[in-house]
Amino acid sequence: MEKPPINTVQNEIIEEFGLFEDDRNGKLEYLIDLGEKLPPLEENHKMEDNLIKGCQSKVWLVSEREDDRLKYKADSNTAITKGLIALLIRVLSEQKIGDIARADLYFIRDIGMNTFIGSQRSNGFANMINQMKLEAAMAYREMEKE
Repeated sequence: MEKPPINTVQNEIIEEFGLFEDDRNGKLEYLIDLGEKLPPLEENHKMEDNLIKGCQSKVWLVSEREDDRLKYKADSNTAITKGLIALLIRVLSEQKIGDIARADLYFIRDIGMNTFIGSQRSNGFANMINQMKLEAAMAYREMEKE
């Protein structure tokens, strides 16, 4: 079964977080719940080369190309950060590589992410997005050479 497009997934997330309205703690608990549902990353992938730079917590990210799509797997050593990467994987994993590279991740603004994760986590979250888009751009270049 093909995964829904990026914007469809983003709209689902906006609807889910909308249930919490201004309940900051509710949003954080939901984020942590999402992280707990993320399958653990195999230990052999938890190496320095797979760490996302600029994150206060440890976040390991690996990607694997399947035809014109990119599949991401990740893990983190903290609950909230694991929830953040789980959100990004939900939106971007198994999407077309070109769509990932060009994605406008408006769900971040629409759920008011900056109001419940703080500035340091926001910076780390931006680094996660940048790394995922960089890997998509590199995979896109590989596809063009084929």
